Amino acid sequence: MEKKLTWKELPVGDILEGGSSLNFKTGNWRSKKPVHIPEKCINCFICWISCPDDAIVVDSEKGKWSHFNYDYCKGCGICAYECPKKAIEMKDEGEK
Repeated sequence: MEKKLTWKELPVGDILEGGSSLNFKTGNWRSKKPVHIPEKCINCFICWISCPDDAIVVDSEKGKWSHFNYDYCKGCGICAYECPKKAIEMKDEGEK
């Protein structure tokens, strides 16, 4: 196994590869998950704009909310809080 350098051992001015959250699925951290209620949704996309993890997927061809990407959703609840029509509810992770 290759030994990684610590930050103190890096040469001054060294360029590091940028991190990508796509490489780290963080959805298993959550204890609550958002659940979409389509009949209440007006497709205003406030949830999409507000999501800090880009976990809300919009179907660009239809111009409508599509689904949650639970691989990256951490269950913060910002989407549910910001939804003006209460079309997103936070449920316990094991709840259906």
